[in-house]
Amino acid sequence: MWHLDLEAKPDFMEAMKRVYAWYDNEIIDRPPIRFSAHNEEYSHIDSLSKWSCLKERWYDTEYRVESFIKGLEGKQFLGETFPVFWPNLGPNVYAGILGGEIEFGDVTSWVHPLVKDKEDIHKIKFNIESEYFKKLEEMTRYALERCKNKFMVGYTDLHPSLDCVDALRGTTDLCMDMYDDEDFVKQLVDKCYIDFEFMFNYFDKMLKEYNQLSVSWMNIPSFEKMHIPSCDLSAMLSNEFFKEFSLPYIKKEVKLAKHNVFHLDGKEVANHLDDILAIKEINAIQWVQGVALNRPIMQWIPLIQKCQAAGKGVVVDLELHELEGFINAVNPKGIYLCMNETDPEIQKGVLKRIEKW
Repeated sequence: MWHLDLEAKPDFMEAMKRVYAWYDNEIIDRPPIRFSAHNEEYSHIDSLSKWSCLKERWYDTEYRVESFIKGLEGKQFLGETFPVFWPNLGPNVYAGILGGEIEFGDVTSWVHPLVKDKEDIHKIKFNIESEYFKKLEEMTRYALERCKNKFMVGYTDLHPSLDCVDALRGTTDLCMDMYDDEDFVKQLVDKCYIDFEFMFNYFDKMLKEYNQLSVSWMNIPSFEKMHIPSCDLSAMLSNEFFKEFSLPYIKKEVKLAKHNVFHLDGKEVANHLDDILAIKEINAIQWVQGVALNRPIMQWIPLIQKCQAAGKGVVVDLELHELEGFINAVNPKGIYLCMNETDPEIQKGVLKRIEKW
């Protein structure tokens, strides 16, 4: 472990010790807590007045990094909240690097399907000269040059394997392919996975050259390698199809990193929880409960306890009014809280409460 001497995070090493205890399913003095919510970075939309189109705004490296730095002024990072800038071109940037065209919206982006028929499979090709790869590299290098003693720099959101195929083929066609031509689907997944290790290690090496940690949008760092495996498409799949087309690649992905936190996006994806929990390289589950009837958190206590019983940690988004009930219902071992509370006094009160958990 090494100290980053971050001005905004003087207790960096103490916080990292709690994170590492959590990775090992242990507790030092209290569970770790991040005072920001899942997808918080999408809550603010910049005006377009400075740019002629949305793509220009996304591509404005200096603006994005300098705006992040300005946002650090006067801000406290209590608990296990870390100042992290991660280059972001949207969740399908890896599919873009493989040949897809990215369409940029206000707060997210998507890829237009590339594989219209089976003969198009040759179009899927990793391209280190891709404008998207070059832009990620530029953003990362600029952030690394500006980060010293101010903030951490992470790597982008990466989705190889079946979710990448979903972006490049299109959901409807891909689901039909699973019934009509299993071999074609497997060829597609192979094409989308084969260069992922290079991509992952390329940016990890870049970060480590500047003594940075491995961290991405989840804001949970590792001194080694940290990965966020997922398969959001599995919400639409039977367990049979999940085991055939997704699970083998998840098992490959997690071997690339020391620390893996699986992004479990909703109750439909949770239909495959038993298979996910059985993967020994997965340290924890990030439980994304969803909105509307999928709240409050208390209805998901059995799922959270199931993860704990399997020896896995659980990242849980919690609202302030849910804290006391949650503490009374759940063992603190393995819990990593995320609470969207910006008031430092409220944050301090929460920290005192969970110290007594």
